[in-house]
Amino acid sequence: MKTVSELGEHRVVDSILAVLRKQAKPAIPFGDDVSAVKLDRGKLLILKTDTMVWDTDVPPGMTARQAGRKALVMNVSDLAAKGVKPLAAVVSLSIPSSTSIDEVLSIIKGLEDGAKEYGLEIIGGDTGEAPTIVLSISMAGIADKGTIILRSGAKVGDIVATTGPFGNTAAALAITLNGLEAPHMLKLKLLRSIYKPKARLREGLVLASLKAATSSIDSSDGLAWSLHELSRMSNVGFKITNVPIAPEAEAFARIHGLNPLNLALYGGEEYELVLTIKPELFDKAAASVRSVGGELIKMGVAISERRVIVDYQGKLHEVEAKGWEHFTSKHLPRN
Repeated sequence: MKTVSELGEHRVVDSILAVLRKQAKPAIPFGDDVSAVKLDRGKLLILKTDTMVWDTDVPPGMTARQAGRKALVMNVSDLAAKGVKPLAAVVSLSIPSSTSIDEVLSIIKGLEDGAKEYGLEIIGGDTGEAPTIVLSISMAGIADKGTIILRSGAKVGDIVATTGPFGNTAAALAITLNGLEAPHMLKLKLLRSIYKPKARLREGLVLASLKAATSSIDSSDGLAWSLHELSRMSNVGFKITNVPIAPEAEAFARIHGLNPLNLALYGGEEYELVLTIKPELFDKAAASVRSVGGELIKMGVAISERRVIVDYQGKLHEVEAKGWEHFTSKHLPRN
């Protein structure tokens, strides 16, 4: 019998969903960023839960307050990908009995920081004892059924876009987990990407209101995996002609002889939105995103062939369906 480490997170989830699909027909299909329950008058109750485990999910150097905030951002980001405003959250905090009350309160202050930042309330929760700190958040919002941006709506010819550059988190994790170094100011910028991530909530809400996006996903498992998920769910492929590699990631790659394209594609822990946009609405969508302080970067186009390819420095590269994944070992791709 195979273990979860042999299968990896995504195949474990697929196995779980194979069981659940026998008895449930949710308003939003299994496998999307959020779940939903039908309400009256075409409304949906949008639900999301996510868990942060200190031993596996908190990188070295991250404070308890930063970790609390990030745990909330993780959930907000998934609602942002669907164009849904979060309203409230409940929190489950399990801790070892030896944990100091100061650390507990720092986690709570971080949760409060995130709640204020994204305009929602923490309305309750639970506490318990565990061998390591485990912070689980369940979040809810309400939306019109017709405004939800699923992963499954991309059409051939749609423009592939994202809300920001990639690569900094992969570089930052190489610093914290692999011991690689960088000049002081560059290191600070890279570490900020994992210690204080941003959910693209305003961008997601404005795109949903325009009905410009045909599919969307939160990129926390990495750009490559996100593109493959949209491809799988929408039954299209993608040709990417512009991978938005962060300049800090490119600088880090030069220092250590790394491939900056791999840093951008196969990182994870990023919370950008990866979307497909109706071609005729792209300019309007980009202007609307700019109006709320964001950016919409054109990356490529949806194609009929079910594959993801990147045109980088004059060469076509096949993009593998891999990224950040629990239960399996992570590595830093080199040239």
